Amino acid sequence: MPNFQFIVSNPSTRKAYKIEVDQTKAAGIIGKIIGNKFNGDIVALSGYELQITGGTDKDGFPMHPRVHGPGRKKVILAHPPGFHPRIKGQRRRKMVRGNTISPDIVQINCKITKAGVKPIEELLPKKEKVEEKKPKEEAKPKEEPKKEEVKPEEKKPEKLKEKKKEIKPKEKAAEKKPIEEMKKPEKKEKGEKVRKETKS
Repeated sequence: MPNFQFIVSNPSTRKAYKIEVDQTKAAGIIGKIIGNKFNGDIVALSGYELQITGGTDKDGFPMHPRVHGPGRKKVILAHPPGFHPRIKGQRRRKMVRGNTISPDIVQINCKITKAGVKPIEELLPKKEKVEEKKPKEEAKPKEEPKKEEVKPEEKKPEKLKEKKKEIKPKEKAAEKKPIEEMKKPEKKEKGEKVRKETKS
């Protein structure tokens, strides 16, 4: 048989506590309806009084306070529990569990209506944190860095450089002169008269 998982909420501190109880020990709660109160001794909270506010079954269907009986039913819902409308006036047909606690119920939601003498933290067993020990990695021998082999430098073939003929500045000037002389128009001296050849 699966265990009952009680979610006990404390309205004064606004904290919730998760308590797992075997169904054989909590057999007295089977048959109770949403809204009924029960003694906290079932959940190992001596001196406390709890009230059932809801729950879910093994398949995750929520208990509905208006659906009577322990079975499942399809009903049209317009508000929670079981349906949260996003549009005003929206309704849906949903599968819900009845308001009576049965062995098929896994989670039972309840709240504290009467507090005991001892605080709830002292009554609940503290969960010890189990630290998983990681296996130690075996120390590997350090690998010596490999020495890089020095290769003899390969002689690259020298590129033959074409030697340009050096032109002396005098030769350059000599070459440029005839071109410049052809371009420049001849200057006539003042006072010279141009004689026209007459045909005889």
